[in-house]
Amino acid sequence: QEQLVESGGGLVQAGGSLRLSCAASGRTFSSYCMGWFRQAPGKEREFVAAISRSGGSTYYADFVKGRFTISRDNAKNTVYLQMNSLKPEDTAVYYCAADLLSCGSYRIYAYDNWGQGTQVTVSS
Repeated sequence: QEQLVESGGGLVQAGGSLRLSCAASGRTFSSYCMGWFRQAPGKEREFVAAISRSGGSTYYADFVKGRFTISRDNAKNTVYLQMNSLKPEDTAVYYCAADLLSCGSYRIYAYDNWGQGTQVTVSS
């Protein structure tokens, strides 16, 4: 199983940008589709974006289309989430997750491994 560690979160003003990274420790990273989810206080965890094993296909929640970009570097065992034009409502803990069997799912239960999360706070 892949162990996933997120980084890159922090405090940013509205309109700013952050780049999240998720590093995987295993040797089968390219076998997994990868996803990003987020969870705001008092809310359920929700799908943000996903990327196919090769990186050739990407999937986004409607509320981040045009602002966020998911990418991956299989040589570095890392998936990224570039977040631009951030809004206060983007404030949440962001999690990366690995999906071995499917790809692009927005369902939490489709993902096998999860990172510990990284906090993103957007001030108004």
